[in-house]
Formats: sequence, structure tokens, C-alpha cells
Amino acid sequence: MGCADLIPGVSGGSVAFILGIYPQLLTAIRSFDLAFVKRLFTGKFSAALEGAHLRFLLILAAGILTALFGLARVIDYFLSYYKMEVLGLFFGLMVASIYVLGRSVKWRPVSAVVFAAGTVSGWILVGLVPATTPNTLPFLFCSSAFAICAMILPGISGSFILFVLGKYEFLIRVLKAPFAMNGIMGINNAVIILVFACGIVAGLAAFSRFLRWLLARAYNSTLAFLVGIIGGSLRRIWPWKGEVVTRVIEGKEFVVSQKNVLPDNFGGEFFLIVGLMIAGVVFFIALEALARKKSREEEKSA
Repeated sequence: MGCADLIPGVSGGSVAFILGIYPQLLTAIRSFDLAFVKRLFTGKFSAALEGAHLRFLLILAAGILTALFGLARVIDYFLSYYKMEVLGLFFGLMVASIYVLGRSVKWRPVSAVVFAAGTVSGWILVGLVPATTPNTLPFLFCSSAFAICAMILPGISGSFILFVLGKYEFLIRVLKAPFAMNGIMGINNAVIILVFACGIVAGLAAFSRFLRWLLARAYNSTLAFLVGIIGGSLRRIWPWKGEVVTRVIEGKEFVVSQKNVLPDNFGGEFFLIVGLMIAGVVFFIALEALARKKSREEEKSA
């Protein structure tokens, strides 16, 4: 998940969904409810910790942070010099995930319609153009809530949502100087970070419960929609890109869109990227097969 969050247009939620820990992730987030807060503030720390899925979340967080801090330079290097190859590998992984997860869907006319709706939604979302938005605390709260919802939603990057909402660069500057006065809003950056963190907590609490409810009530349709979103998000990580469209936002030039094109030649680079796509497909299908084998062995031993 940490590696995925370092790749533009790839969601950590997609990886959680692909590797089969998505329901467990939602359950773990949901364990931090009002009962947990009540026990915490009444001094019942052991009871609060017993109800929370801390072990799962701590191990997951350790893995994510290890990737973010340990592999950030490696990923940045490959994205700087071998971006098409990296995108090709992840494109193959995502295609394989659609195939594998699609096998779990009971395909009916309704499922096909929901899948198409998810694909269109994902395609539109990853193609949105950044907007100029107000720098106010209520809007920052909503922005962080939307971003964290996207982060746990397969196919959509939370940082990309912040970029679309025009708050990515603003928040990066805030985080670089967490205790300085903010020249735009006229308040301390610590207050902005606190409001942003509250939005994250609110978004996680509400959206994780909503998704959990959907999966419990309409598992097949929800799964079809999520697989569709992953399919639509492939638009973002197609390796071959055309003309770059830029826009000046708050005095800085950003790439807002880039058309997907077909390869202009079929030389060594083309075959390398296609090879990495195939490697991504094979790796994921093999990983999924090993997971199924282990699951069957555990069922037999139980």
C-alpha cells in the first residue's frame, strides 16, 4: 500500500482490495467508534484497546511507513528516469486484479450495469482538472474528508483528490512549516493541520462504515462497482502519454492532463514495457493463487 501511494494515480486502497485485506481494513477502522472514545476518556484503557484492531493497524502502518520512508527515493528515481516502465508494471498488476476480482462477482445484468457505472466514474474522476477553491477552514475540513475517502476507495488516489480540489500544494507548504503563521489564511499552520486531521478522522469514520454497510447489504453490486472503478482508473496509469496540458495554479505551473496515446514506435522500449505489463499480470495471478492455496490449507487444518 505504501509503494502504491508513491505512484501517481495508484491508490493504496486498490492494493488492500486486490490483496484481500480490504474488509479487514474497514473493520479495523470501524473499531475506533464512539464506544472506543468513551472508554478512552473514562480511563478504561484496557477495555478500549481490546475492542480496537490495533495489532492489524500497527502492522499495516509499519509496512506503509517502511515503504514511504525506505522506498521513496527508489520510487522517485524510477519515476524520474523510467516512468513509462513503472506505469507499465502497475498497469499489468491492475489489469490482473480486475480479472481476479471479477471472478468473485456473480455476473448478472444488474452487476454489468453497476460495473459500467463504476468504470465511467473512475474514468471521469482520474481525469478531473484542478479547480481554484477557497482557503477556508470549513473547505479544508471537507477536502481532507473527501481525500481520505478516496484513499480507502480502490482506484482513486487521495493526493490526486487534493490536487483536483486545489489544496495539494497548499497543504504541502503547510506541512513544511507546521508552526509558522500562514500568510494566506492569517492563522498558525498548526490550526490548519488540526482541522485537516479532524477531517481525516471524520471521513474515515463515516466512509468506512458506509462501505462496510454496502458490502454487507449488497456485496455483489458493491464489488462490481469497485472493480469498475479500478478499471476506469487505468486511464491514469496508461504508460504512453501524448501532449501535456498545463495550468498555472497559485503562481505555479502544474500538469493537469495528458492524453493517452498509442505507442509511436515498436522498438526495444515498447517490448520492455509490454514485458513488464505481462510480468505484473503473471506476478499478481501467482500471488492470488498462492493466497488461495494457503487459505485452503488453513481451512483443512481447522
